[in-house]
Amino acid sequence: MDRGMVGTTGRDRLSVAVRHSGRSAIFTPAGELDHHTAELLREPMERSVDDGFAKLVVDCSQLQFCDSTGLNVLLGARLKAEAAGGGVHLTGLLPTVSRVFEITGADAVFSVHDRLDEALTE
Repeated sequence: MDRGMVGTTGRDRLSVAVRHSGRSAIFTPAGELDHHTAELLREPMERSVDDGFAKLVVDCSQLQFCDSTGLNVLLGARLKAEAAGGGVHLTGLLPTVSRVFEITGADAVFSVHDRLDEALTE
């Protein structure tokens, strides 16, 4: 057992900043997006679509890890956003996280951008 993880909760391993710009909701997850932390991103993404923000931009520049549960959160948000006439745009993918998207083929179903300003203007 990794002693460094004893006593930590999802909130200790992931924080999600949310802001709005026009009709876009911008999410900046920082830390690890996995089975234990996925709800911290899923809930505000779903709430944003419900509130009329169909374009969801995820700034992944501070996301250090993403497993299949995290990927499923993003895929679910994509379906909900597309049903509302929008989509999910990813930006700033670090190499470790980018690799998960490449291996699974998920990079083909998301709009992936190098910079946040590109994601917001598309």
